[in-house]
Amino acid sequence: MIDLHAFLPYQFSQLADVVSHSVATVYETRLGISRDDWRVLVAVNQDRHMRATDIAQHTTLDKMQVSRAIARLEKKGFLSRKADMGDKRQQILVVTPAGQAAYKEVSPLMLARNDYLLQDLTSTEREALQRYLDLILSRSQQLVARG
Repeated sequence: MIDLHAFLPYQFSQLADVVSHSVATVYETRLGISRDDWRVLVAVNQDRHMRATDIAQHTTLDKMQVSRAIARLEKKGFLSRKADMGDKRQQILVVTPAGQAAYKEVSPLMLARNDYLLQDLTSTEREALQRYLDLILSRSQQLVARG
């Protein structure tokens, strides 16, 4: 019998949900955007120019989630599109000055929440946590590859 409270996938799911909700209020109230929108905005701000397919890989969102987030961010004036000179079938997403300003406004608040979540861990514990997360991610990817 599976004990959900001791089952790693359930624990990670619960943790991800609570952590996401604990930071979501910042971008929801300040920018009026969703979690998916925020992830796309961060991805494009990091690389400045991306294709939708690149964003999907970078954010762990599926193509439909990315497409909807892009549409919402374009409507808010945070993203624009331009032709991909290397592949005319593709479009490059570009963060607008308004998108850069929104990102710069909210990022320090998000980093502060991130620091708050980790503040009870020493730097050694933080490094260990990152190593453990990387190991579990790697093992998970191996399972996915096996099918």
